[in-house]
Amino acid sequence: MPGPEVTVRFPAAGRVPVEVLLGQVRGRLETGDERVRAFLAAFGRRLLRPASARRHPELGSLGFFLRPSELARTVEEAAGEHVRVPRGLVFHVPPANVDTVFVYSWALSALMGNRNVVRLSPRSGPVAGLILDTLHEALAEADPAIADTQRIVSYDRDDAVTAALSAACDLRVVWGGDDTVNALRRHALAPHARDLVFPDRSSFAVIRAAAWSGAPEPVRVSVAEKFVNDAYWFDQAACSSPGTVFWVGTAGDCEAARADFGDHVARVLGERGWGVDAAMAVEKRVAAYGLAADGVAERVEFRGNALADVTLAEGAAPPRRWLGAGTFAHARIGALAELGALVERRDQTMTHFGFAGAELEELARGLAGRGVDRMVPVGGALSFHRVWDGVDLPAEFTRLVTVTR
Repeated sequence: MPGPEVTVRFPAAGRVPVEVLLGQVRGRLETGDERVRAFLAAFGRRLLRPASARRHPELGSLGFFLRPSELARTVEEAAGEHVRVPRGLVFHVPPANVDTVFVYSWALSALMGNRNVVRLSPRSGPVAGLILDTLHEALAEADPAIADTQRIVSYDRDDAVTAALSAACDLRVVWGGDDTVNALRRHALAPHARDLVFPDRSSFAVIRAAAWSGAPEPVRVSVAEKFVNDAYWFDQAACSSPGTVFWVGTAGDCEAARADFGDHVARVLGERGWGVDAAMAVEKRVAAYGLAADGVAERVEFRGNALADVTLAEGAAPPRRWLGAGTFAHARIGALAELGALVERRDQTMTHFGFAGAELEELARGLAGRGVDRMVPVGGALSFHRVWDGVDLPAEFTRLVTVTR
């Protein structure tokens, strides 16, 4: 009796039993395999075509990440005194709400020489479909080793399929939140295998009020545009998108800077025609007024359906759950070091404006791993890096062989 089936979407092959899929993912690659590098570079060039990049800016970022020089740098930095070899078969479970994450995870794993099976949610959006179409374009000119070693599949939640893929893999990579991580961990791995997990995370922005108010108008316009990109590309649902904005300075400076910042953000949203549907607008109001009813917020301001600003009550903990696209909590602190008492382990990305590198490094050392894995300028929240959530992904996707002469 045939086992449970999956839909193979890359290379497109229709529905096949999971045991057949596992038998098809064969072949051998090396760490930094030239055939994979050529395929990824060709795929990245296609993503940078003006028609795609203008319509979906996140694809432009992905294409830039896959440029040949960056691939070469990744391979070079993975070198060392040991021999790096692939882990084997890697099973990826990316989130459904950010269509590009699966490519970053898969591409780095393939670059390190692994065979891969990626589970793409059946609920994935049109951007994922465009990515698959572009992958097939690049596959037509690729070495046969790519089709032999790489699979992207879709299936509805099916414990039998997940269990089979989990049991067969050497590394399971789980993105998408605490519930997903806990659900996947119910399925046993082989004794030698391991999990690499990316659970629920939250992120925030920090702006020095005096630096904002003292910046030339073109700079403030540019920063506002970058902040909108950070927050709105994935409806603020990306783990690295800011949910809270901390203003650093005196009360008067922060109030003035925040008001001007809000005007600039609202202007960018208006120029881009950004809005949310009625259902989302209602959800945002329920969430924002709920914070006020709970005593967490002392003021709530809506600027149309696209932007909601919530002023946190003094001493209130910043909310870390998603409040609806374009909803931002605001709080004032007197100095950057005060973040030490507010940061939690689940805090991932801190976007910043107006601070020197030495200040940021001092904060990172002071936090000492209690939270915040990335400190990047405003506009860099969604820029993927091979070191993510404090994890060196190329290193995790390989094993080290010690050779003593």
